[in-house]
Amino acid sequence: MIEQLKNIFTGIALITLFIYPTNVLLAQTHSENESMSELTTEEITRLNNNRKLVADKANMKAETAAIDSIRMHFELIDEADEMSPADDLYDGMWDNQYVKAYSNVTIPDVHLIDLSSFAMPIEGRITSPFGPRRGRFHYGTDLKLQTGDTVYAAFEGRVRVKQYEKKGYGYYLVLRHPNGLETVYGHLSRFLVVVDENVEAGQPIALGGSTGRSTGPHLHFECRFLGQAIDPADIVDFNNFCTYEEQYIFEKSKVNSISVNNSNKYTAQNGSVTYYKIKQGDTLSTIAKKYRVSVDQLCRLNGIKITTTLRVGRVLRCS
Repeated sequence: MIEQLKNIFTGIALITLFIYPTNVLLAQTHSENESMSELTTEEITRLNNNRKLVADKANMKAETAAIDSIRMHFELIDEADEMSPADDLYDGMWDNQYVKAYSNVTIPDVHLIDLSSFAMPIEGRITSPFGPRRGRFHYGTDLKLQTGDTVYAAFEGRVRVKQYEKKGYGYYLVLRHPNGLETVYGHLSRFLVVVDENVEAGQPIALGGSTGRSTGPHLHFECRFLGQAIDPADIVDFNNFCTYEEQYIFEKSKVNSISVNNSNKYTAQNGSVTYYKIKQGDTLSTIAKKYRVSVDQLCRLNGIKITTTLRVGRVLRCS
């Protein structure tokens, strides 16, 4: 697919390269032919030479514009190619019945998740956090709402599950997002979307309620990666209704830990893995030197290329 896009963009640029100077030359020729008969042989020769110079300059400008256009499109395509699409992470699995429907997927040790498009599902206070609760493990964060309050999609994505569970979630939705996360919305009173529907971040998807195993109106909100539950409070600052950072680092070693680290650190607990958030002016060379690794090793750790454009705020693994 990437190669096809590159071929298309190259073709467009080359067409521009040949058509643009031709149009310029034809326009000049049409105008100048009307007075050509009034010129001497010497003047005609001089005019033809000037015309050739104009055409050469037009060719050079068009060629430069075409090359710049090709380079820009290739950079955009390469940047998109660096991202890990959810379809690849989930190996094509698409189940419309269960929240945790993945038994044979490979879970990476570390994965960087883009949070830049986040929208709050509901601006309510926490009534019950992620973690052990009355002898059971609570895999989400409960947020206060009133029955009938609008619930919104946390990220853009697609509706995977729309179900009812009498002794659990009640009416609930599961959305899969391009960043690899899946979000769960439980105890709803009404659905506003259907299975397989594409949604935007912040789009109304349901109305809140108290269906299923619930003692009062609230939203049960989960964040999952390949079926593995993540404490939503590791990602979302529920006091300020936003994410802590524009990216979150999923670490397999911390999954399903009873003692959940609620801070937003970029260093693993054992100190063996370190991360760096890119600042203005950073280059791969300066970051590699800072952490005493080679640029090639830095690229391998993060699945990027030497030519990759570094975005301020992006987090890189450095060891």
